[in-house]
Amino acid sequence: MPPPAPPHPTDGATPAAPPMQVLRGLAVSPGIAIGPVVAASPLGRRLPPRDIPREAIDAERARLDRALRDAGLEAEQAGIEARDRLGPQYADILGAHARMIGDVTLRDGARLRIERDAISAEHAVIEILEGHASRLEQLSDSHLAARAADVRDIEARILGQLQGRRPGGLQDDLTAPSVILARDLSPSEAAGLDPRRVLGFATEAGGRASHTAIVAAALEIPAVVGLGRFLERARHARTAIIDGDEGLVILDPDEATRGRYRAAAEERSERFQVLSRQAGLPAVTLDGTRVELWGNIEFAAEVDACLSLGAAGVGLYRTEFLFLTAESPPTEEQQYEAYAAVIRSLQGRPIVIRTLDLGADKLERYRASAHREANPFLGLRSIRLTLRDPELSRPQLRALLRAAALGDVRIMFPLVSTITEIRRARALLGEAAAGLAAEGVAFRGDPPVGVMVEVPAAALVADHLAKEVDFFSIGTNDLVQYTLAVDRTNEALADLYSPADPAVLRLIERVVRAAAARGIDVSVCGAMGGDPLYAMLLLGLGLRHLSMPPHQLPEVRRVIRGIRDDDAAALAAEAMAMETAAEVAALLERRLREALPDTPRPGRDAAREADAGGRAANTTSVP
Repeated sequence: MPPPAPPHPTDGATPAAPPMQVLRGLAVSPGIAIGPVVAASPLGRRLPPRDIPREAIDAERARLDRALRDAGLEAEQAGIEARDRLGPQYADILGAHARMIGDVTLRDGARLRIERDAISAEHAVIEILEGHASRLEQLSDSHLAARAADVRDIEARILGQLQGRRPGGLQDDLTAPSVILARDLSPSEAAGLDPRRVLGFATEAGGRASHTAIVAAALEIPAVVGLGRFLERARHARTAIIDGDEGLVILDPDEATRGRYRAAAEERSERFQVLSRQAGLPAVTLDGTRVELWGNIEFAAEVDACLSLGAAGVGLYRTEFLFLTAESPPTEEQQYEAYAAVIRSLQGRPIVIRTLDLGADKLERYRASAHREANPFLGLRSIRLTLRDPELSRPQLRALLRAAALGDVRIMFPLVSTITEIRRARALLGEAAAGLAAEGVAFRGDPPVGVMVEVPAAALVADHLAKEVDFFSIGTNDLVQYTLAVDRTNEALADLYSPADPAVLRLIERVVRAAAARGIDVSVCGAMGGDPLYAMLLLGLGLRHLSMPPHQLPEVRRVIRGIRDDDAAALAAEAMAMETAAEVAALLERRLREALPDTPRPGRDAAREADAGGRAANTTSVP
């Protein structure tokens, strides 16, 4: 379909339609939303004077205490409401807010400023929390920087109580279902969105690791974040399209673009419903090769989605959330209960639980080992932190061994780069088992132990690693990042970040061969494993286990059931001989369409047309 023609000025009384603008950000919640624009501006705070008379200090302290108490109760109530709407894992976000509001460190710090500096409670709270939020934003680690939104959410609650008001909801004044554009949304604001009224949202700030992104995905509201400054232009837009699959926001789309996206949205919805009804069918190729499809989860409630969409198990259970939302390290018992809930809900199906995959800088509020690093991606994180800080890792390893007695549990260590690391990790696991045995606590002493292969060093010595472990899981997100030296969260480098790069494919092939030679399982649990574009290639490279977010299961199953294993092997051989990622991607796209002509990629097609239309019309396309 040709791109839309540039708009021409008119000489009549009717004003020309505003030019279409195509903005690119981070896709954090899939789907397509089309609707009228509501551009939200942050409400200005009207604060009292900073200084107060010395004789008013006692009354100001009492006012602070009341505000903290009421803000904590408000956050707890929001958590209860979120539990009813979204499930316990998302309510935990707001529950953590309530605990942070009730933290004596915040109260004592604010009281100290009131007493020492004779300032109002509002200014005392702002000084503490804005300082904390600013420090978080300056960190290079995207996961921890994203927590600044949580801090400001707490700040808004407390200030609202101090000033006798509750912040108005973004959707309070909506007259029709709309698309919300904002600088940022707090987790509380996102959790309160009604999908019947808010079709989708886009923000200037935010990242893939933010709680707002997690909640948006749970609500199934299409969302794009990290767009940079665009609100001044967006305030004049009448209509917008949120493409949560491709990370695009299209302001004032022309009629042709609207038509393509409407068709894409309808086809996407219909296709998902049809494929979801096939969840009980096995993922078997036309020539009889079986592929195990598993789900990636972060919370216990996501197991239901995995099972309803036909997952054979959980291939990646991330445990970081237990640590990110806590003001103190989660205890062994707290971790055991969290793992046990997931294992029981799987009813005997296998689960791979990954040990803590965080950097030391993310735990600075409660760990003596925490410190800032110039480059956290190459610093003290993941298995390195596990080995360096046994006081942090021991409760998790004990909890995992106890939980392993409840079902088919496999334990996986992340970011392994040397043989020595996995040997030391297994020794720590052995020490934890010996301690449990001595205490007479029920546990499983020999659960399968594996590693995430996500750095080139591990891939290059995969033949040696295979002798030390029971399985491999290829984490393609970090493997691509470390192999190509490209920050996967940096949209300015998005054209360089490609799982189709020949260097990445050669490493994956090397890992698969090493696993096969040793007779151990190997899976892919990164984004590549859930992208239908790569399913045929991965099958051809010898992968028989793929793990992905639950909503990707139906489409990947459809691809596997529509292809032949020998054709996949031929495709892989052809791809491995290519020199560039662009050549490989074009080959994969062509072969997918040839094998499954009834499986178009409507969202991607519409996005490409929109980009082309934006350029042809001399409109804005922001990378």
